[in-house]
Amino acid sequence: MHRSRTPTTSTQSSQIARVLEESRRNLDRVEPADLAAEMAAGALVVDTRSAAHRDAEGALPGAIVIERTVLEWRVDPTSPDRIPEADDPERRVIVVCSDGYSSSLAAETLQRLGLRYATDLVGGYRAWSAWVHR
Repeated sequence: MHRSRTPTTSTQSSQIARVLEESRRNLDRVEPADLAAEMAAGALVVDTRSAAHRDAEGALPGAIVIERTVLEWRVDPTSPDRIPEADDPERRVIVVCSDGYSSSLAAETLQRLGLRYATDLVGGYRAWSAWVHR
């Protein structure tokens, strides 16, 4: 398996760093310590990591697995291809990736589809796992 290095946003000169910053402006991002409470309150947690990453890093209990390539079709309440849990545009949706980068972009896209409470997990699965195993 090819493992790419973790993306960095330390250099604000890159276009993707600017896009990432813009995508996070309207996100009420969830801290790893708050994820369980969000789930208990009814949030739909969506793990967008690839199967290879889930195998290597572990599962996120309570999350629904939807790989990034089909996320919008499965979570858009107006999509005929949505999952049953995605029937309420007012439901909080928390997107989780490995490190909290692609999930920010995905959450912003979900907001553009009308899921105004869509957001992501700060630091992704790895930050949540570190918090749980501290």
